[in-house]
Amino acid sequence: LRRPTMADPVSFYVVQDVVALYPRIDRTYKFDNAANRSMPCDPLDDGAAYEMSFKMPEAKAKELFKAMKAFYDFKKEKSWPDKFPLPFKKGDDGMYIGKCKLKGAYGTDKTRKPQQFDAKNNELDADFKLTSGSTVNIAVTFVPYSMRDNGVSLRINGVQVTKYEPMTASSPFGVVEGGFEMAAQNASPFADTTTSTSVDLVEDDSDDIFGDEPDTSVVEEPKKVVKKSAPAPKDDDDLSSVIEDWDD
Repeated sequence: LRRPTMADPVSFYVVQDVVALYPRIDRTYKFDNAANRSMPCDPLDDGAAYEMSFKMPEAKAKELFKAMKAFYDFKKEKSWPDKFPLPFKKGDDGMYIGKCKLKGAYGTDKTRKPQQFDAKNNELDADFKLTSGSTVNIAVTFVPYSMRDNGVSLRINGVQVTKYEPMTASSPFGVVEGGFEMAAQNASPFADTTTSTSVDLVEDDSDDIFGDEPDTSVVEEPKKVVKKSAPAPKDDDDLSSVIEDWDD
């Protein structure tokens, strides 16, 4: 066996300056069929995991992909395919979506919960809940595999929050024109202005590490429903050309 050298690819990587999406890392969660969503659970439960997605520009996705491919080539066995599918989903905004995950336990051994730090590298409280839209650095470990499919999974180790987006409450109701409106307690010297209403992001409960992610953009309350046709899916040749270009 060849001894590793300093020039060999490493399994540890920090994905810097990306946008957090659907983070569930304050404790373990698993998908609940009855609730049709991910729910808190015990780390030893089947399917329990810490996980989150993240959004990044193409240049950053390309850099991450090359590091993953280099470690895959370093670790792959002779029977493994030389290439693996692109592990990110491209959104309509041109950004790429990645996903990282850590099982709650391996066998009966519980894993260590991903640590969370602020911009000054102070560890955050154990019950701190990261929000979608926050800007973060993510420490991951590359885990190459070849089973029914092949690739490199991203095992989350910790998160540094560099910009926190406060959690907002959402309402299940729409606007009723001409209805009751809370009167201001104090008269304002300013003219009335129109304010926008934000809508919370809906989490994607897919357990596929490279599954589709819903649109994450914040939208204003629509005044009328406009049906939009879905974009045509990219064919295999287009995807293959992207992978070959990134693999150069």
